[in-house]
Amino acid sequence: MVVNGTYKILVTGGAGFIGSAVIRHIIENTQDSVVNLDKLTYAGNLESLAPVSNSDRYAFEQVDICDRAELDRVFKQHQPDAVMHLAAESHVDRSIDGPAEFIQTNIVGTYTLLEAARAYWNGLDGQRKKAFRFHHISTDEVYGDLLHPDEAPALAPHELPLFTETTSYEPSSPYSASKASSDHLVRAWLRTYGFPTLITNCSNNYGPYHFPEKLIPLVILNALEGKPLPIYGKGDQIRDWLYVEDHARALYKVVTEGKIGETYNIGGHNEKKNIEVVETICEILDELAPNKDQLLGQKGQSYKSLITYVTDRPGHDRRYAIDASKIAKELNWQPQETFESGIRKTVQWYLDNQQWCKNVQDGSYQRERLGVIE
Repeated sequence: MVVNGTYKILVTGGAGFIGSAVIRHIIENTQDSVVNLDKLTYAGNLESLAPVSNSDRYAFEQVDICDRAELDRVFKQHQPDAVMHLAAESHVDRSIDGPAEFIQTNIVGTYTLLEAARAYWNGLDGQRKKAFRFHHISTDEVYGDLLHPDEAPALAPHELPLFTETTSYEPSSPYSASKASSDHLVRAWLRTYGFPTLITNCSNNYGPYHFPEKLIPLVILNALEGKPLPIYGKGDQIRDWLYVEDHARALYKVVTEGKIGETYNIGGHNEKKNIEVVETICEILDELAPNKDQLLGQKGQSYKSLITYVTDRPGHDRRYAIDASKIAKELNWQPQETFESGIRKTVQWYLDNQQWCKNVQDGSYQRERLGVIE
């Protein structure tokens, strides 16, 4: 797996939010090389890789993971030592409107990639074959819903349950069901074929370069334009928030140091209600970008005045929370950012990178609400 002390890693979905963070981390902090394989759907943007795109350790292949012939070519041409599989359709609301694409990419695509990688792995010589690994990156949403404080008011916060690596799967949305399916495929390829796999399940990511269909960038950009800030239901849904650069560090540790066959949960230790997240963003914007009185309609008014409560998402899980003690103990990983430090960095990044935000919204998505069904 290691040639001259370095890895060559094939990253699928490397033009996406988490994938681009992984690639930037690898190129900027290691001597390893990366092959970025991405279909470049609406959420994939090579501008997110501008800081590293000129590196001689970076290569890009525009390929669909459902295209077996192209996958075989990429493996033969680039001869990677490991795969980090992040390519996926990932937006719950979008999966409600159109589940077929999620089934195709997340399930059929993962199967196709597994088979291409397995064929390549079978052709490797003894040491390279022994050292090869396939790292599948997944989500905590496969676990379903956790007990919410409102449902157990007698319990203290530390007494509420957390997702562990042995929590049973109970996906609620077409998106999470498709990711659960892909997780099961990856484990089956290990059990049946001896194919060397690892799986990670992460909590909600946030940070720079996040496509603005997700909560945090949507709220920041809508606020700056004086548009409504939509809160689903009561806004009491709880998520564990993980800064994307912390996640990238964790993923690299897993692919280089993790034990074959293991699953690692990755979380930020930051449980927050959605309404708390939105209010925090508003408070930071009040401080960093206060000169928006013409948008808010009244001098000195807070961005919180833009908060609007809308009908909840169908099947919306009320609480997710990760127990990340395994990766902390076995791989010595801890998040470096608190939610308070990470969200401030994130808001500042969007304020400083308005052109990127305009460029990624090419007309196919203009921050309208998705996932509303009758």
